Amino acid sequence: MKRLTSDAMLFRSRGSIDSGKVSFIELFFDLIFVFAVTQLSHSFLKNFTLEGALQLGVLTMAIWWVWIFTAWVMNWLNPETSRVRFMLIALMLIGLIMSSSLPEAFEESGIYFACAYTLFQVGRTAYTVWVLQKGSTELRINFIRILSWLSLSGIFWIAGGIAHEDNRLLLWCIALFIEYLSPSMGFWTPKLGRTPTTVWDVEGSHMAERCGLFIIIALGESILVTGATFAELEWDLLTLSSFAAAFVSSVVMWWIYFNMTAKTGHHFIAHSEDPGRVARSAYTYTHLLLVAGIILSAVADELVLAHPTGHMELKTALVILAGPALYLLGNMLFMRIAAGVISAPYLVGIIALVVLFPTYSFISPLLLSVLSAVILIGVAVWGSAHTDRICQAKTLPGQHKTESH
Repeated sequence: MKRLTSDAMLFRSRGSIDSGKVSFIELFFDLIFVFAVTQLSHSFLKNFTLEGALQLGVLTMAIWWVWIFTAWVMNWLNPETSRVRFMLIALMLIGLIMSSSLPEAFEESGIYFACAYTLFQVGRTAYTVWVLQKGSTELRINFIRILSWLSLSGIFWIAGGIAHEDNRLLLWCIALFIEYLSPSMGFWTPKLGRTPTTVWDVEGSHMAERCGLFIIIALGESILVTGATFAELEWDLLTLSSFAAAFVSSVVMWWIYFNMTAKTGHHFIAHSEDPGRVARSAYTYTHLLLVAGIILSAVADELVLAHPTGHMELKTALVILAGPALYLLGNMLFMRIAAGVISAPYLVGIIALVVLFPTYSFISPLLLSVLSAVILIGVAVWGSAHTDRICQAKTLPGQHKTESH
């Protein structure tokens, strides 16, 4: 009886008041990703080229994927048990090695990053399969399927880490393609078939809070970069203006997600007949765009702080506008998947940023940053006025409606 009780305790409860609560060990685990996001933005600043942008994209996708897969695992496992806590602590150690190798991942540290990443993904999934021996058979088979896909992609991660730098990008892109394709394929595996989304018994409030906390991590890194850069500069009107624009942008990004997107998404997932399908698409994929947008915005803030006036290069303008545009696109796609609506505030905000782009050749970086912030403020004010109405309408995910007021 004690054995059965111990096994039962390994799984997160469902339906109780505290079932969706994020534990302290999960918050502690997330500290590794604060470091990882900081490493990503700093690496891009050091290699501010098209090649650097491609590398940033690959590494950002990898870091997000390793985190979101762990978030899915923790949606089922109970973090208050010793075995689960030890797993997270072991993953933290591996994650610290993985994050430390990010700046040189496409140079001499490639093999260290590849090994740490693969061990993180494969090791965590294999451990979950072992833990689920006393749990749901369907869920255990699902993780066996996941383990098969991650083991396949791990071959390309390791091969890329060993390969010459010119081939590394290609091999790692193949690895990411395999991993990002797998959920949409239901992790189909020969003889085992595919997993229906109904098997993913999602605790919606936990998944929503976990993804919200990762957005906080990314926004916190943005503020950290802005504050550190600002502290090292001589304070004058231009520097203070650049700092103010960066701070306002971070606050508005927080407002857009937590006062609009997250609230609406949680409402519709809670009322969905198939929360696993909605959570898979809405959280697993779209939040990558949010994180990428925040990272690019942090890079843009540092560039504007360093050079608020003068001639602006094309790549600087692209980063200043691409960050908010990706962020709004991620929010818009999330709303489309979760609520079945195409939110006009997000769409108009993206269009406004695109229209603003041709002006970069005759305005300063600071002015472009300020105008970008103004657009975000407009989206926040307009969008907040309609969020409650969208929730009250209880639009089903299958319906297509454009919010145009």
